[in-house]
This record gives sequence, C-alpha cells and structure tokens, in this order.
Amino acid sequence: MTVPLSALTRTFARIGLLSFGGPAAQIALMHEELVARRQWLTERQYLSALSFCMMLPGPEAMQLCTYAGWRLRGIPGGLIAGCLFVLPGALVVLALALAYAAYGQVPLVQSLFLGIQAAVVVVVVQALIKISRRAFGPGYMAEGLALAALAFLAIYALGLPFPLIIAAAALWGALRSTNPESGPAPTLPPGSARRTLLTTVIFAALWAAPFALTRGTPLLTELGLFFSQLAVVTFGGAYAVLAYMTQEAVSTHQWLTTAEMIDGLGLAETTPGPLILVTEFVAALTGAKQSVPMALAAAALTLWVTFIPCFLWIFAAAPYLEWITHQPRLAGALRAITAAVVGVIANLSLWFALHVLFATVHTRWPGTATHRPATPDWSTLDPAALALTALAALLLLALRLGLAATLALMALAGGLAGSLL
Repeated sequence: MTVPLSALTRTFARIGLLSFGGPAAQIALMHEELVARRQWLTERQYLSALSFCMMLPGPEAMQLCTYAGWRLRGIPGGLIAGCLFVLPGALVVLALALAYAAYGQVPLVQSLFLGIQAAVVVVVVQALIKISRRAFGPGYMAEGLALAALAFLAIYALGLPFPLIIAAAALWGALRSTNPESGPAPTLPPGSARRTLLTTVIFAALWAAPFALTRGTPLLTELGLFFSQLAVVTFGGAYAVLAYMTQEAVSTHQWLTTAEMIDGLGLAETTPGPLILVTEFVAALTGAKQSVPMALAAAALTLWVTFIPCFLWIFAAAPYLEWITHQPRLAGALRAITAAVVGVIANLSLWFALHVLFATVHTRWPGTATHRPATPDWSTLDPAALALTALAALLLLALRLGLAATLALMALAGGLAGSLL
C-alpha cells in the first residue's frame, strides 16, 4: 500500500502534537493511529519494529515513529515522521528553557519548582517500578536482580561511567545467551550492503557537519561532543541516561546545578515528544548563561547531534530488521542492559531524592576530588520538601492521577508552601 505523503504528514503531525505521557503512551498512540485506525502497519510489523527499536540506542518511541515512516514511504517518509515527532516538543522545551533562564531565580518561581522537583522524585521511582517489571521476567529474576544490584553499586559507590556499565552488561548478556531462536534464522537481505554503506556515510557526515561551524566556540564544541557521545549510549530510555547526564553536566562540567537539572526533567515531562528532549533544556540553559544567541545555538546543536544518530540507526539497520530481531546474542545483550538500567535508575532516584530533600549532599571526600557515595547532611533535611514528596507519591502512586495534573497540582502546592514559610 502506497500512502500519500500528504496523508502521512498529517498523521505524523497529529502524533507529534499529541505525544504526551512518555514512551508507553506514545507507543500506544502510534499503535492506535497506524495499526488500529488506518491499518498502515499490521500487528506483527508493529511489534517487530518495536522490538527492533528497543535494541537501538536512543528514544525508542521516536525511532519507532521514524521506522513507520520509512516503511511507508522510504527515507523521505522516515524523515517526515521523525521530525514531526520531535519538533513540537523541541519548540516548547526551548521556550520553557529561555523562560526558566529569565525567571527561574524569582522566589515565587522557585517555590513552584520545589513542588515540581518533589513530583520528579516520584516520577523517577514510578519509572523504576515499570522498567523493573519488564526487566525481571520469568526465569530471569535472580540474574536480573544481581545485574541491577551490581550496576547500582558501580555507579553509586564507585562512580563508574554509565557507558562502561552498559558495555559490561551487554557483554555479559551476549556471552550468557545460548538459546537459539525457534525456527530457521532469516537470511540477510540481498543487495543492501551498498545502500547501507552509503546511508551510513551520508548520515555520519551530517552528524559531524556542525563541528565545522563550532570551531572557535569551545562551549558549543564541548556540548556537541558530549551529546554526540550520549546519543551512542542511550540504551534503556531517557531515565537511564539521565544519571550519566546529571553526573557529567553537574559534577564534571558544572554547566547546571542539580536543582536546575531536576527542574529541566520536570518541564520535559510536561511537553509532547521524547523525554530525551531534556538534553535540549540542559544545552539551552547552559548557553543562556552567556547570551540568548548562544542558548539558541546550543539548543539547535544539541537537537542535531541527539537525533541525527536516531535517523542513522533506523535507515542503516531497518532493512535487516528480521535478521537482527532473531539473533539470540543481541536479545541476551538487550535483556542484560535492561536489567542493569534498573540499577542505574535506582541510583538516579536516590540522587534526585537526596538533592530535593536535603540542602547539603556530599559527593566528594573532604579536601579531595575523589568520588564518594552521595551522603546527605541530615541536619539539612527540608520538611517542606519531604511533605511535598509524600503528596506527590499519594497523587501518582496511590490515586494514580495523570502526570500533567499531578505536576500542575504540585506546582501550586509548592507555591503555597513557599508563601507560608
């Protein structure tokens, strides 16, 4: 079936504008639009594509959208679908980042964000619960828990970098996976090697192109290199990589404070599009500390190096979907990565909770630059933050209120707490 580009554009514009609520909601929305309503994809095609996208680094919902566009109308369809999924949220995040840079230090605004920060702590815990259910399936509970615990200790106690943890988990999973898929393995598609090579060269060149323009601007070069690296290791979704991004942006580069990072995640949760757009917030706010033009340049560069790789992975690997999804070692590596991600997100939950609830958190041994496990100064516990976090847990976990409504109520609760204290 040939889908007209005009119909494809309208449909994916609708998906992009309505893609609130994180990957699960976005994947459900695409299923409704592409499989149930328009029948552009079959159920089997959709589920195979979803499994394929979960094996790739980057936001799986955006890559699933790009794959659907590619399947319907080739590379032009994939570009249209992927761009329309990202751009509405990217414009909103940019506006929010600039507004935050201008007004984020106003006392009333800070009070509002205290409520949002408390909600973010619970949102990350909620994500941890959901991913744990997916990671620790039947027959994998003991090994999955062990991998999660080791990943948590590696990043929390030892301060090891996220890419190293993911690589170690992938290697372990690949070596442990010995059960072949049932049935004969699909053969590689004929005649696709040259197209794959050409696609890889073109999109790799596009990925690298902005660095020719950033020479002489160290901040842009530094941001571009960091977020390019991030694009390669974003297995497990945005929550997994947030721990690494927080570690680098806050502790290593000192672009943002921890409070600003948590605020950025809260704002990204309220927008359509992939949650990984929080990278745009980090870059825009970092650039805004110099000037508005620098903020715009940093945001544009970060969007480019974050999402051009997503197109590269899809367009280069999509012809091999059937073959890739039937490789047991790849499946084993993915399963091990997902288990390790649970430990990484557990560290992120603890990190955010400590920095929201306590005014002082020690992450270095006194007088040295040596990493130590994040340890709070118990005398700096903030009772208001504790009460707001409990309220957010009640709204999200007990009453199961929607995320947008919860964030709005928490902002109001934070403002009320700030006016009373």
